[in-house]
Amino acid sequence: MDDQLAVQSSPPVPVYSIALLSASAIAYEILLVRLFSIIQWHHYAYMVISLALMGYGASGTFLAFTGKKLLSRFQLALTANIILFAVAAFACFLVAQSIPFNPDEMGFDADQWIYLVAMYLVLAIPFFFAANAIGLSLAYTRSQLAQVYAADLMGAGVGSLAVVLLLFFVFPLPALQLLVILGLLSAFVASWETRFRRSLVGFMVLLLSASVVVSGKWIDITPSPYKDLQQALRITGSHVIAERSSPMGLISVVDSPVVPFRHAPGLSLNATAIIPQQRGVYIDGNGPLVINRDGGKQAGPDFMNHMTSALPYHVADHRHILVPASGTGTDIRQALLLSHAEITAVEINPQIIAMMQGDYRDYSGGLYSNPRVRVINAEIRGFLQGSEETYDLINIPLMDSFNVSSTGLLSLSEDYMFTAETIALYLQRLNPDGMLAINRWIRMPPRDMFKILGTVVEVLEKQGVHDIHERLAIIRGWQTSILLVKNGVITEKERENIRHFAEQQSFDLVYLPGMHEAEANRFNMLAQPYYYQAAVKLLGPSRQQFIDNYKFNLQPATDDKPYFFNFFKWSSLPEILELHGRGGVPLIDTGYLVIVATLMQAVLVGGLLVLLPLYFLRRRSSRTDKKISAGRVFVYFSALGVAFLLIEIAFIQKLTLFLHHPLYAIAVSLASFLLFAGLGSQWSRRFVSNQSRSPALLPAGMVIVLCMVYLAGLDFVFAQLLHYPDVIRIVFSIVMVAPLAFFMGMPFPLGMTSLSEYAEDWLPWAWGINGCASVVSAILATLIAIHYGFSTVILAGAVLYAISALTFPVMKAEG
Repeated sequence: MDDQLAVQSSPPVPVYSIALLSASAIAYEILLVRLFSIIQWHHYAYMVISLALMGYGASGTFLAFTGKKLLSRFQLALTANIILFAVAAFACFLVAQSIPFNPDEMGFDADQWIYLVAMYLVLAIPFFFAANAIGLSLAYTRSQLAQVYAADLMGAGVGSLAVVLLLFFVFPLPALQLLVILGLLSAFVASWETRFRRSLVGFMVLLLSASVVVSGKWIDITPSPYKDLQQALRITGSHVIAERSSPMGLISVVDSPVVPFRHAPGLSLNATAIIPQQRGVYIDGNGPLVINRDGGKQAGPDFMNHMTSALPYHVADHRHILVPASGTGTDIRQALLLSHAEITAVEINPQIIAMMQGDYRDYSGGLYSNPRVRVINAEIRGFLQGSEETYDLINIPLMDSFNVSSTGLLSLSEDYMFTAETIALYLQRLNPDGMLAINRWIRMPPRDMFKILGTVVEVLEKQGVHDIHERLAIIRGWQTSILLVKNGVITEKERENIRHFAEQQSFDLVYLPGMHEAEANRFNMLAQPYYYQAAVKLLGPSRQQFIDNYKFNLQPATDDKPYFFNFFKWSSLPEILELHGRGGVPLIDTGYLVIVATLMQAVLVGGLLVLLPLYFLRRRSSRTDKKISAGRVFVYFSALGVAFLLIEIAFIQKLTLFLHHPLYAIAVSLASFLLFAGLGSQWSRRFVSNQSRSPALLPAGMVIVLCMVYLAGLDFVFAQLLHYPDVIRIVFSIVMVAPLAFFMGMPFPLGMTSLSEYAEDWLPWAWGINGCASVVSAILATLIAIHYGFSTVILAGAVLYAISALTFPVMKAEG
């Protein structure tokens, strides 16, 4: 053979080992997000792991330089890289969690940036080895490249679903051990498929698996000392007494007998009632929620009668109450105490319900088993869309902790609880004269309540309500505020009740029909009655001008842009940074800046990884350069890498509302997209035609057509199917995703096959481009959605598929 790198005409195809490896790698990625949500915060976990996936881009660069040598020893290189992935997956997590990174100090401690880079590098190592194994397999089996890529995608689809299911049964750290063992198993399967020293590899796998299992007994998750849970555990005598875990979070129950919990947000400074014994409940280290101990019949006056959240019960009597996000039952207890109503409690996390109906039933006085309480395990938006029940009071509690809310960590959280469409649904479910109550933390400068009020006013205007100012009331304490929206005009008697309650508890009136500015800002005094002034403007004709000129983003969140907690405005950044050193930096909603910084770093690192091998490839192979355009290769594979994830991420959000549960949406979307894209890759060989200069035209065209059809009609179809059982909606979701994903899986293997025919040296580079672009895409999707909505994300993906079809890497014309 002319080329010592040439391989036999029918090389062994490691499809099963690649499928197992890919399943392990994506499961590891998902599990890392879960683990680092516990150790740090969700959005910093997202940032670190997104950039750690640059290991795929680094792999492309590495293989561009070393691919020839590694391909000549393919069996050894494949098996070694898989084993190294498995070992690094375990070891690198342990190293990464020991790095003393504190994101809150990034604004004034340069060492934190060094720690952050260290975390990137450490976590990139396992993905680097996994990408090496997959990239080498694609290059080695050029004639069957589509089959290997299909195994990669389908394995990832199964892995994404399997890890979600696994986390219902085991805690995150044991799940990590199981994934490491699965990775080692894929190494043994690779040795079997390629006939490489199977007995030796089998022994090594057995030895390493045993080491992982044994070492796990002395290893634990080490959260940041700045998380709420770790702060609580620093108190003398406090300790975790119970833990439950699921894909929705790690629940930790804390007892603090020496310095008891005194969690009563919105409690009046005039309150004299004794707060009962409490146990703190933390989810992923954030909180607390509390379980109040029931004092029985001998208990005295309850402190819950002296909180801002008690306002609705002092205004009118309610017969049927809905409590969304009921959590550990604090708001259920308040409703039971202050009314004689029947209560519907909706809680999305089944483990909290099981905990309250099981171990803490007696401690809490049987809140979740009370005959007046009906408990529903559901997401509130899905529950309301699937039910025609109406209520006298819908009482939305404080769902986030004050610490998380005040630092802006929620600014990137998609939350449909406060979108304009959900607010409209709440109002539609009110009986005549019924009330919607929304409780929020007070942040300075004010923003949460202003945004809620602006959203409510906009919704009521669209519903044709003309006397909006007669239907609203707001009061505030020193820590919390509450907005009442009545389905009707607030009567004079109800106004007096509100005034009396506020006066008695030393709460401030923010807005009440007919009130004067002198009645505001009396007890919990600010420099000016900012809340009253803002309420008047938001209820007046200059509402939009006030929103546009305000220092924070107050534009209402929508289903297409469900980022209620994003208050960031670029125009305010210079002013806030000028306050650096005087307490200004905490005013920034840090989550948004995190995602911007992540994108900048991803583009910078990805650009270096892409351009570096290009320079050497051009110098090394002038023959290759004549055959194919580097520019077309770059545009084609980067467009595909970005487009695939843009569309996939957008559909996860679309399905979140349709399937009524984010967990269902993630599992169904990831598994469906990857599995059917794998089938598309397998089928793509049939689209290669000698007459077609761009075989990607047909699949890319079908992707564009399907995206346009879905954008035009999918919301309408979803609305018709919302009332059907979960199983039917899940099946429909899979059927809907299948054709789109099928065609999305074709362009990449078609492009790689073209490269294998005309410029095989460029295969690793193309693999790296696609990996880097995928990292950028995951970050870019969030930024586009924040500013323009998820429909624009899908549209952007469709445009990129069109660009890829027009830049298919075909051989240059001779002469």
